[in-house]
Amino acid sequence: MRRLLLAVVLLVAGCGGAEAPADDQLNAVQLVEALQRGGYVIYLRHAATDRAKEDAGVIDLDDCSTQRNLSEKGIEQSRTIGRAFRQLEIPIGDVLASEYCRTRHTAELAFGRGELEPALTGFPNDDASDYSERVRTTKRLLGSRPAADENTLLVSHIKNIEAAAGVSIEEGELAVFEPLGGTEFRYRGRIPAEAWPQLVEELGQG
Repeated sequence: MRRLLLAVVLLVAGCGGAEAPADDQLNAVQLVEALQRGGYVIYLRHAATDRAKEDAGVIDLDDCSTQRNLSEKGIEQSRTIGRAFRQLEIPIGDVLASEYCRTRHTAELAFGRGELEPALTGFPNDDASDYSERVRTTKRLLGSRPAADENTLLVSHIKNIEAAAGVSIEEGELAVFEPLGGTEFRYRGRIPAEAWPQLVEELGQG
């Protein structure tokens, strides 16, 4: 089983999403073991959504009916992720979420909480006047060290992490960063939503 888990995801390390040498790569098991010690920033893309209902032209962040929301799969995905974190004893400190319903609900279903963070909400086009500042803000969130023996969790969208770190992840997938202070961070790898049951079977306490 451990050999299977080692192959679940090849986790590439590097600064701001840049590729690193082969001898600096982590596998899924090693990444979970690192998270168990704390000290990382976890970027979780919201869980699976219902693509039959896209965001309205004018979005009211307080009105979920104007937004694309979690599908039944996404609801179960969120619960599975949260349960896995508890079974694997991965410590979580601050949980910050985008103001969209799909990110708020992912955080609440998985971790029972989520402080709304406007900097994580959506993302402007690269020709927008506030684009550069928003990228820097996201980098600061990735570079900020959490409290001792804890991990910070950010629940947000794909465009934010692509712009700030050059990393692309699927719905329900997470990327892990080692914060170095300021806007500096080191990308440590990713774990897809589908990997958690196997990880719990191998490493969890049941």
